[in-house]
Amino acid sequence: MTPTTTPVSNPDALSTGTQDVHTLKGTLQRLAPGTPLRDGLDRIVRGHTGALIVIGDDENVSSICDGGFEFDVSFAATRLRELCKMDGAVILSSDLGRIKRANVQLLPSPTWPTQESGTRHRSAERTALHTGVPVIAVSESQNTITLYVEGKSHMLEQPAALLNRANQALGTMERYRDRLDQVNNRLHLAELHSYVTVIDVVSVIQREEMLRRVGEIIDGDVLELGKDAKEIQIQLSELRGDNDRERESIIADYLVTDGIPADEEIYAALEAISHLDDKALLNPANIARVLGLPPTEEALDEPVAPRGYRTLNRIPRVQKFLMDKLIVEFGNLDALLNASVEDLSAVDGVGSLWARHITDGLGRLS
Repeated sequence: MTPTTTPVSNPDALSTGTQDVHTLKGTLQRLAPGTPLRDGLDRIVRGHTGALIVIGDDENVSSICDGGFEFDVSFAATRLRELCKMDGAVILSSDLGRIKRANVQLLPSPTWPTQESGTRHRSAERTALHTGVPVIAVSESQNTITLYVEGKSHMLEQPAALLNRANQALGTMERYRDRLDQVNNRLHLAELHSYVTVIDVVSVIQREEMLRRVGEIIDGDVLELGKDAKEIQIQLSELRGDNDRERESIIADYLVTDGIPADEEIYAALEAISHLDDKALLNPANIARVLGLPPTEEALDEPVAPRGYRTLNRIPRVQKFLMDKLIVEFGNLDALLNASVEDLSAVDGVGSLWARHITDGLGRLS
């Protein structure tokens, strides 16, 4: 299901304080194992009764509700389980603190597209599209929990399956990190000795992007696991390291621009790389094209010169504005490496203390 329309009944619904909780990410956080709502859903699954639950009670929701019981009681997993034994939908407050209505018939517009076949799931999908609030359908026959939000459907998986998949992905990420460290060190040596080629740069960018993509997959599992994902989060953080900053630095070093690249140009290049599918990412020519370099096989062995951002990033406490000033003045890493303390301190805004710190840092790296 990939509807491109967004809820039109209340265009301001997602600009209020409920914006975060009415997103897929925000809703999954509130459905993670150990949360009160997930406890209630698990009770419903074990009871084989099915359920239709709307998270939100604004005017949009009220306008499509018919019949049922109106009351306002505090939320409890056991109450939710009992109320879902009836055929109608249960309406919860947006903050999940109250149960507002039960045994409600939902009457969303039948013009909203749906690919679901079951009555409960068709109603859930259309209600989510019509109102813009999250809707949960629990299948009585299949014992599955499906979330509809932001025009998407997402089936919740059992914690054991999520943990198994996350651990497998961590193993893949560890292999990617090892390979990235190898090509990264090779590029660092090439930069210090002025023999960098296009393929050296492309290889690092490819593996940084592969590491980022696996990390995003694990992020989704961590989100659904909630408190059960603490150990995975620690491992993920260690494997990820400073990958985001390193991705920005290598683009800043090698993106073809007039002068030093602006932040917008760096982010645009990173965005273009992130939009490449897995097959296209493995083609070095596609990365070279994003950098503004010739996307031919022959050009991959051509030499390129780094500006120096990657190397300066390895020196503690050197801020981006200082890097910009130095690179504007010296042009590339080779000139920086050959500069004396006096040369660096003569740059506006650097000063003798920073100049000595940077010179010592470059000396240690080389």
